[in-house]
Amino acid sequence: MQTVYYGGSILTMEGEDMYVEALLVEGGVIRKRGSLDSINDVVDGPVEYVNLEGQTLMPSFIDPHSHAFYVGPVSQMADLSECESFENVVETLQAYIKENSLSTDDTVIGFGYDPTVMKEGLHPTKEVLDRVSSNPIFVMHASAHMGCANQAALDIAGIGASTEELEGGTIGRVEGSMEPNGYLEETNMMVMQQALTNGNNMGQIAMSTFEDGQHLYIRNGITTVQDGASTKDTIQLGKALASAGELEVDVVAYPLMDDNSRELVKENKEYVNQYHNRYKIGGYKTFLDGTPQGKTAWLSEPYEGEDSYCGIAWYKDEVVEGQALEAVKDGMQLLTHCNGDRAADQLLNSYEKAVVDTGVTEDLRPVMIHCQTTREDQLDRMAELSMIPSIFVDHTYYWGDVHVKNLGKERGERISPARTAFDKGLVVNFHQDAPVVKPNMLQTIWSAVNRVSRTGAIIGESERVTVYEALKAVTINAAYMYKEEGLKGTLEEGKLADLVILNQNPLKVNPMSIKDITVTQTIKEGKTLYKVGQGDR
Repeated sequence: MQTVYYGGSILTMEGEDMYVEALLVEGGVIRKRGSLDSINDVVDGPVEYVNLEGQTLMPSFIDPHSHAFYVGPVSQMADLSECESFENVVETLQAYIKENSLSTDDTVIGFGYDPTVMKEGLHPTKEVLDRVSSNPIFVMHASAHMGCANQAALDIAGIGASTEELEGGTIGRVEGSMEPNGYLEETNMMVMQQALTNGNNMGQIAMSTFEDGQHLYIRNGITTVQDGASTKDTIQLGKALASAGELEVDVVAYPLMDDNSRELVKENKEYVNQYHNRYKIGGYKTFLDGTPQGKTAWLSEPYEGEDSYCGIAWYKDEVVEGQALEAVKDGMQLLTHCNGDRAADQLLNSYEKAVVDTGVTEDLRPVMIHCQTTREDQLDRMAELSMIPSIFVDHTYYWGDVHVKNLGKERGERISPARTAFDKGLVVNFHQDAPVVKPNMLQTIWSAVNRVSRTGAIIGESERVTVYEALKAVTINAAYMYKEEGLKGTLEEGKLADLVILNQNPLKVNPMSIKDITVTQTIKEGKTLYKVGQGDR
């Protein structure tokens, strides 16, 4: 079956003014593009003509960093993202317990609370959560780097007054004592997560909810997604979903380096850098720090109002040097979570040393994930290493105001330095870190172009990018990160027919209206996965 698209703006993403009149798709690939007459000359056999009726057809969006197998499970948790007070948190959790008919023995998990938008301006520690019910309760911050537990959950995890903090994390204490107050940060939060999931088959939970997450990506025009911190369990899950034919989008996995990543890669060689039923392993992943809105990102200068506190480092230098060396020796792409500029220094120093020590010249395309406070000199070093900045640019909207508060005006307005990165010739891409932020690419494009916060403040006008640059960041530049620029990201003959149809052209509307554009159809290799009015396939 052949399909011809015509009657709208067909944006090839090979230049801001590069449009074609019509596109011919056959066998899952783009067979021809050009004038409608030229395409009619080569059409043979059954053909479907799709009149775009003035809409815009372009390459589908590519997610360069998220946690694909957690989007579904998070969608089943209590949604705390709209809570503006402790009372809202309590009411939302109580309603969740009632709606799901949970017994007092069932664990309750919530996601998405944000102290910066709550009137108390504080985390809902156990004093608040104990008001909800006697259930074990754990709620995660919107960044997923910190959270709070009630006393029942603390008891299950064995966290008490004598519990020592793990390196790279914090256990909050009741003032004047060592008794835990329920607040947990970074590595210590992971202890709670593991304790609450013991005895539960998380693979079954993730598998049963994966479809919900996958369809959220699809409805947002995304056809390639990432599992950006894979474990043995999630790799088994990915392979199982692939074998069962459940993956409608391409999924790229990055096993965590502190979770036997090298062994996982050896055990799954057939998936390394090649898809099997839409699933592949793309490289390694590591974390070096936390998040600036929670003051756990590792900075070179103290947070505003602090004498010396600069955040938290996850690892000592020698550990990171070892991770970089392993990745380079193995010829694997390394994705590294760096929000603070001191963490970025640690990565750059370690990776530069690994390149020198090995003499490797292979095009490995290492990636710095998030890049919130990356300095100009660090972007220069990244360019020398061909390191890719994957920028969480939605920070400008969701947390721009709190960054200015936590970092001061000068540093706060430099967050997500996309303009500088583009100007230095780096292959910039943008992500949402879903489920931290929903995978809404049009919101992300809007954020990059306008840099307007939730309160309406402009966060670093000089770091705004053009609409076309923002579109590149989530199409061809994201494809480049995966070494898939020969298959995806532009509408060229021979490339996969991964397409999205929008009701308006982002290049033609008022920039402040970009987030209001609607995805009306998502197509993966010529097959429609979603269409407005028809839902998901």
